[in-house]
Amino acid sequence: MPTMPTVPLAEVAYPVSRSIPVLPGESYRTFGVKWWGAGAYERQTIDGSQTSAKTLNIIRHEDLVINKIWVRHGSVAIAGSEVDGCAASNEFPTFALDTERVSPRWLHWYTKVTRFWHDCARLSQGTSGKNRIRPDRFLSIAIPLPPLAEQQRIVARIDALAARIEEAKGLRAQAVGEVEAITRITARRLVAQVTERPSRLENWLDSERQGIQTGPFGAQLGSGDFVDAGTPLITIGNVQYSGLGLNSLRHVTQQKADELARYDVQEGDILFARMGTVGRCCVVPASAAGWLYNYHLIRVVLDKSKVIPRYVHWSIQSSEDIEAYLGESIRGATRQGVNQEIVAGLPVRIPSMDEQQRIVAYLDELQAIADTVKRLQTETQVELDALLPAVLDRAFRGEL
Repeated sequence: MPTMPTVPLAEVAYPVSRSIPVLPGESYRTFGVKWWGAGAYERQTIDGSQTSAKTLNIIRHEDLVINKIWVRHGSVAIAGSEVDGCAASNEFPTFALDTERVSPRWLHWYTKVTRFWHDCARLSQGTSGKNRIRPDRFLSIAIPLPPLAEQQRIVARIDALAARIEEAKGLRAQAVGEVEAITRITARRLVAQVTERPSRLENWLDSERQGIQTGPFGAQLGSGDFVDAGTPLITIGNVQYSGLGLNSLRHVTQQKADELARYDVQEGDILFARMGTVGRCCVVPASAAGWLYNYHLIRVVLDKSKVIPRYVHWSIQSSEDIEAYLGESIRGATRQGVNQEIVAGLPVRIPSMDEQQRIVAYLDELQAIADTVKRLQTETQVELDALLPAVLDRAFRGEL
């Protein structure tokens, strides 16, 4: 296939300035340009007194706009209708297009191509962190430019393929949502069917270990105590409904771990979020035994001869009694979260060990299916994310 003809941007784009004065008491919609070809967006509406700029420049639908500093990171976009009429400082040079020669949609897709970002970075100059590009240098970048009719044909193909990719992403996300919803609904139904009367969670704690304990306070553990490697410290972000997440684990030195030894966790302990998403909890797996936890979490140690930790975990996440109890507790004296006393009072319905085991086995099987769907969705997402760049690469080489 013959090479697609190229021209400098200057042949189809020219600087345009729609300058307006900035006056205190007047409102101005401002915009920004995301990195890596992700588009222009409306930021916020400001009063004229909130900026030191004497003038701002108006952007119009289908303008080509850049951020002079971050253009080296792909901060280039074709303005959509949602930012029409927004304004920005001179750090955002704006260019009108010769639409008889170039389709705005053609350039929209080209702003998402890696080699275009590389050209922008190559022409940016200045000290580290201040690599601005001059508008004239930006306009010297060569772009592929077939006849307008061919641009429109290729754009139509890109649009159609991009829509199918987004549809596939949506269907996979929907599948994850549906299987998680089934798990939650089933858990609530099974827990609701337990006929035993509610009793306080503190009645089911391990008497040999401190049954309920909040993590170390700031004086015992501060941000300066974290290191790159050492004993893992579990934070609220690691506690997920489906289990203990291992992303973004923090660590402390062995010396600090020894100082905080009373705040370690063992297999079967429950970690309960006392702030933020109150009530989110997980059961500690064997692989995390000996790890520490922080102040945003409460550790619950159960008497495993009487109760299965996974059953209590499912109860906390699914029981209408507990949901109502926590709702009232959070609206009370501890508005920012809950404390040990409130967690000790959680109303749990504990059936026989056989019945607990039956419920846990059923729900854990459902959760395993949900986890498999999520894993497959993540793997598929990576593949789908790679599709559009591949499509664009072929398109701008004239192979689409």
